[in-house]
Amino acid sequence: MTTSPLSVVLGLCSYTHDSAAALLVSGELIGFVEEERLSQIKHTGDYPHHAVRWLLREAGITAADVDAVAYNFHGPRYLAAVPDAARLLCSAETRERALPRAAGFAKVALRAVRRTQALGRMFPGARVRSVLHHRTHQMYAFAASGWDSAAVLIVDSLGETQTTTVTAARQRARGRPELRTLHALHDPASLGYAYGAVTEHLGWRRGDEEGTVMALAALGDPVRFRDLFTWAIRLTPDGFTLDPALFPIRVLSSGYPRLSSRFVARTCPPRDPHAPVEQVHRDLAAALQERTDVVMLHLARRAQALTRSRRLCVGGGVATNCVSIGRIIDAGIFEEVFVPPAPGDAGTAIGAAAAVHLDAGGRPLSGIAGACYLGPSFPDPELDLSPWPTLTLKHVPGDLAEHLAEQLASGRIAGLFQGRVEAGPRALGNRSILASPLNEGVVERLNATVKFREPFRPFAPMVLADHAADYFTLDQDAPFMSMASGVTDLARARIPAIVHANGTARLQTVTKDQNPFMHAVLEAFARRTGVPVLINTSLNVKGKPICGTPRMALECLAVSGLDALLLEGRWVTK
Repeated sequence: MTTSPLSVVLGLCSYTHDSAAALLVSGELIGFVEEERLSQIKHTGDYPHHAVRWLLREAGITAADVDAVAYNFHGPRYLAAVPDAARLLCSAETRERALPRAAGFAKVALRAVRRTQALGRMFPGARVRSVLHHRTHQMYAFAASGWDSAAVLIVDSLGETQTTTVTAARQRARGRPELRTLHALHDPASLGYAYGAVTEHLGWRRGDEEGTVMALAALGDPVRFRDLFTWAIRLTPDGFTLDPALFPIRVLSSGYPRLSSRFVARTCPPRDPHAPVEQVHRDLAAALQERTDVVMLHLARRAQALTRSRRLCVGGGVATNCVSIGRIIDAGIFEEVFVPPAPGDAGTAIGAAAAVHLDAGGRPLSGIAGACYLGPSFPDPELDLSPWPTLTLKHVPGDLAEHLAEQLASGRIAGLFQGRVEAGPRALGNRSILASPLNEGVVERLNATVKFREPFRPFAPMVLADHAADYFTLDQDAPFMSMASGVTDLARARIPAIVHANGTARLQTVTKDQNPFMHAVLEAFARRTGVPVLINTSLNVKGKPICGTPRMALECLAVSGLDALLLEGRWVTK
């Protein structure tokens, strides 16, 4: 079938979770933003109308100018799970759920088709194209790397029926990625499903707080439940499988627990979110994380064997597990490993738009490789502080980077709001909370009075890239804070605040080209303290999204234990 090039392509992640939108015009990425950064509803699954409105305004166009809408799921592909019911009915462990499972997948298939029809009504002049979910992950992960070729490993909870894919990717010409999927695992073999199920069992929100369980794992002993997880998540020559007696097969409907009574009997009762964290919870988290590391290493080796590539791109929700990514790097399976700034479903808005654009024979892609500051900016905001009578606007004399470094060196904890919003779940210096790692008790203060979160949660360091090797053992750049690294003796001695209980840190390396202002702040801080490292965490409190707008940032300052906020050159204190 012959298609004509599409000039304006709107990519959408919508109606599930982490809604987002991206816009390509003649192959160039105009922008990308998660809806939560503008709507203030964390992980929202609503149609991203705030994000779409901003993108159209940024490009100077209207909805009528959109040639194609690219949606990040392919509804009919869910039906591939329906015939599997016959096999599942033959097993005593899966028989009870076989028919509800088939019905659930069929229902979701119909719902996805209706959603694309609704998108067609919103954009009557555009073609609506549904893209296979894992293809959107693959496209974004590879395009964002900027590499000429790589293996691409996608691991998530569920994309139609796929849960894990290995792809060989190459550039046919610059800006024209070509993907060839070599291997796929299908539900119910889902690592994301298993990790989410245990996260929920431990009292945290599935699809949101898996990172909390990853942090807790460092405080536990995996030996206690190692044999259980070795059996529950079994390796196979081409991947892994879940034991349905412990992880019952997925039904896309509420009312079907993801863990069996047998799993509960062999571990612990479900933890109430407000109950104390006990050693059994730490040990369960540790065993889960250890098994996740084993499986991810196995999949990475499988990807290398199939592609013979020297480089690996990793995407999907499980790619946010920085500990497992660090394990892959440390194993030396690949010369370099890349995780895009938005590896979860939000980033598929970019991947969907890119896939539809290239399928139509459009111009080469641009603006995606290496890009993370992609959302709205507010260069000259009008600051009305009347809703927050405790806040005061102060003039900053002289150099802003020097001023911020001085404040941090003196022990203050400050928010930073500058430039365009970051893509993905990590603050990378544009919507950040910054603190000196030299301050005694800084981690306790950040957790208790600024972020309002669990006391065992670690904080990530940002470091001048030229000095990273002095403090961290990771032998590659980490611009998007997506991988855990071992630390050196110097780091343990000088900045123990950034070292987690397992001896690692999730670092961000900063170059002048990547973020000139943050680079200048780190240099100024190093001149004052001798340490080119700062604590960097996201500008938000627990349960709220990263602050995308000035109003959200001011509210964060007002309700938290932050000392001050540098908002587009304005110094706001309380």
